[in-house]
Amino acid sequence: MRSYQMKFINYAAISLALIMLNQFAQAQITPDSIKFVRQATKRMVFDDDQSIQLSTLDPKTIVGLSVMHPVTHYTSEHAKITLEKNELLLIESERESQTAIWLGGFNPFATYTLNLDSGVGDGEVGFEFTSPINAERMVIVEQFKDSLIIGLQLSVFDAEGNLITDESIATANLKEQKVSKGNIILQMLGSGLVLYAKHEGLPKVIGQADFNKYIDLRKKKYIHSFQSRLYAKLKGGAIKVKRAEISLTTGVGLADIRPITYENGEPLLDNGKIWYTMSIRGRALPHHLQGVFSMNPSVFDIKLEGIIVFDRQDSLLRNEIASHIFFDRNDKVWRGVTTGFSAFANPEKEEKQLLLVESETDPRFGFSIMNAKPFNITGDIEDPHILYDAHDKKWRMVACKNQNGYKAIMLESRYWNKNYRQIAGPVTHNSTGTSLQMIGDKRYCFSGSSDKQIYIYTYPDLKEAGTLKMDLPPWDEQAGTRVWPNVVQMPNGYPFKYIALMMDRVNYPEMQEPNWTYGALYLYHGYE
Repeated sequence: MRSYQMKFINYAAISLALIMLNQFAQAQITPDSIKFVRQATKRMVFDDDQSIQLSTLDPKTIVGLSVMHPVTHYTSEHAKITLEKNELLLIESERESQTAIWLGGFNPFATYTLNLDSGVGDGEVGFEFTSPINAERMVIVEQFKDSLIIGLQLSVFDAEGNLITDESIATANLKEQKVSKGNIILQMLGSGLVLYAKHEGLPKVIGQADFNKYIDLRKKKYIHSFQSRLYAKLKGGAIKVKRAEISLTTGVGLADIRPITYENGEPLLDNGKIWYTMSIRGRALPHHLQGVFSMNPSVFDIKLEGIIVFDRQDSLLRNEIASHIFFDRNDKVWRGVTTGFSAFANPEKEEKQLLLVESETDPRFGFSIMNAKPFNITGDIEDPHILYDAHDKKWRMVACKNQNGYKAIMLESRYWNKNYRQIAGPVTHNSTGTSLQMIGDKRYCFSGSSDKQIYIYTYPDLKEAGTLKMDLPPWDEQAGTRVWPNVVQMPNGYPFKYIALMMDRVNYPEMQEPNWTYGALYLYHGYE
């Protein structure tokens, strides 16, 4: 009996020792000892299976055209509007006419798609945004003649009906688009727009404009009252429409990827998915949108779940980006910090700064609004990541500040929403996409850079601790290397301990400068 007891004690002691040894080994793991292996890559470009519908005009499902899609005539000559075999919407007129067909409500951050079957004769077709009484209007049209696209025009009218501007928005690529058939894609970006033509292959950029100097469609009064309409002007001819749609889309590139977390920095795993914020790229700095995406960490099933815009209580909804969103379990509220890139839409009056954001409603789905407010961190600073360190009883925030180039710094406060002071940095190396993540039982800071490295720094003092090892990094000799690392430590039960979701810096082709339209997505699994 005593021998059996001794053997049991020995086995128990060995098991305990092995457990302690394993825990010790886990605690000693350092990020530079992890090998990240590329698993998958994908570039999303207005992916149909990712679109979140807001409204559609689909001839196949219209019963009662005049009720579902009321018509406005702007001329004494009325175009004839009919359904052709419930497959096409036909707009035809022998003499000059102007017609608008109701499509849906208005969202200045949505994508408007018009699928044309044909456009014959002499005319214009596109989209109109206006009030129910046609006071204040913005019209974006493709001009065609004999089935050839001959121009792209932006027109803005004030509340009295006076023409403010009537200007060409065509780019050099328009010359290559010879047939007024296929998809016209209007990507609305708050203060600007991009117009694409898609016949086969990737959509071609054919038009670009900034319009907020004429009308600021980010104002809530327009979002609350404006209508979106299909617009047609004919001087003798006909337009056949297969479908028109308003939706939230992935745009032409995704960047600034960051996991949504809890207040302590632990990644939020909900319904078996990890959740990310990503910038949906439009064109220049004030034109991107804050998207929310989900992914099952064991596969590569990235899904657009919604977009977030931000309300500073100044009558505008703003499309800020490079956000970090977290759920504060103590106060049961969604919070975070974002970068005020929308200031570049009005640089004479606004300054780039970090903004604290908050919402009682889960902002991950559909079209969401988070309240935002400044907290006295202004200037050329971006890419913030915030967490509460329960051990030190401090809120800490890592960010990139432009000090002879962007460099990582660490900020600290006793309060989540005020009184931050710098406690570490700037680091030596160029920095972007700074983030704080747990490896083993220690936190580290990760940062992309311009010199083909992802740097690792200690927390919270930002001392160099090596570089990240990858078999195929998301760049080559020609591409930019300022990518966001997004290293995440997974709980037990997954076939790998670490994942990293990154992007490249390859801009969308043929976009006129300034162009910040990268990139594709890259999934990595990390192994010790």
